[in-house]
Amino acid sequence: MKLAPRFAVLLAAAAVVAGCAPQTSDNSSSDQDDTSGTLRVWLFQEVGNDPKAKVVDSVVAAFEKAHKDTEVDVEYIPIDTRAQRVKAAFNDPKSAPDVMEYGNTDTAGYVHDGGLLDVTKEFGAWSEAKDTDPTAKQSVTVDGKLYGSPFYVGVRALYYRIDVFKDLGLQPPKTMAELAATARKIHKAKSDLYGLVVGGAYTYGAMPFVWANGGELATAKNGTYTSAIDSAAAQKGIKAYTSLFTSDNCPAAKCAVMGGNDTITAFAAGKAGMAIGGDFSHSAVEAGKVKGKYAVVPLPGVASGSVAPAFAGGNNIGVLKSTSHRTLAVDLMEQLTSKATQASMFDAMGFLPTFTDVRDAAAARMPFEKPFVETLAAGTKFVPASPGWSEIDSSLVVPTMLQEVISGKKSVAGASGDAATKMNSAFSSAG
Repeated sequence: MKLAPRFAVLLAAAAVVAGCAPQTSDNSSSDQDDTSGTLRVWLFQEVGNDPKAKVVDSVVAAFEKAHKDTEVDVEYIPIDTRAQRVKAAFNDPKSAPDVMEYGNTDTAGYVHDGGLLDVTKEFGAWSEAKDTDPTAKQSVTVDGKLYGSPFYVGVRALYYRIDVFKDLGLQPPKTMAELAATARKIHKAKSDLYGLVVGGAYTYGAMPFVWANGGELATAKNGTYTSAIDSAAAQKGIKAYTSLFTSDNCPAAKCAVMGGNDTITAFAAGKAGMAIGGDFSHSAVEAGKVKGKYAVVPLPGVASGSVAPAFAGGNNIGVLKSTSHRTLAVDLMEQLTSKATQASMFDAMGFLPTFTDVRDAAAARMPFEKPFVETLAAGTKFVPASPGWSEIDSSLVVPTMLQEVISGKKSVAGASGDAATKMNSAFSSAG
């Protein structure tokens, strides 16, 4: 799903939606498969939506031309009313769209609530699907079945100030240990700068440290998830991340409450030597004081030259189970997420394609994307495919754990143990 600034807002909304998702009262699959009529589509309304709408209009025009007596009604949904709209759609099929864009962390929750159509067969028969990035495909998969098509993906990497590094004779860090050491060198030499600006409420900025150290959010067995956030490896990663909240880098009093948007805002304003941000953060940084003074490299892992696994955010497009136009709706889903459409969306909005070949071509056209493509190629991670994740995310389980450690209220073992207990309760209650 989206990240900062555009994606982060969407992820937050996704958590609220999934956290409030209903237990549908009547959402059985429609027996109809009308081959004409009106298809209703809900897509997310972006900040600056016109470029997205132009791409969609082109897809819709071609679709209507190819399908006689068929019309497509596209509605762009404000994110702040999304929860209510999705809840109503799932409970009342008559008010539901045929096709819908949704955040990729919502998949398991929406499937659990009976809202999305199983399109495994159609996706498998689609010739373009073979080039889908494995992690993106995972984001539409629940219990081995597919419930949509990936629309775009977003990952984070390391932004750094070229001018600061040159002035101090520094090189981009090649390990996490070097990252921490470089951060402290920057702050020591330039006390007005955070070395590496970090956030105690920045879940997906912290998780690469856990994953790079061999930890996981949870493990799955026979379709059931069990928290792993308190494992020895995960604790090592938590310690590495929280150790950055110190007076010699990013003081806890200021940084513990920061989220992802806050860290990028600080970097863009020229207040940090480094920051962990996404490809989607580019426009915000370009609009700031550091324009022309920064570069991006993959976030380093533990071993020299390795890349820390990043969270694969982004959005998907799926068909609602209640549609009375199954064949048409699936076809439209594929057209909206096709290689041609994703390439156009990249040019229009900067959305990173989920097809590996399209993404490589996009990176060749825009070199800025190279470190993000390298990060994706090195291997990314996703949240547990459990409807319980929405409760974990919306309840701020991971940020609370981080902040308890940062504040000194609890040890890493104590805070991660409590977080594991909360996560297991959510997994259990979700079934």
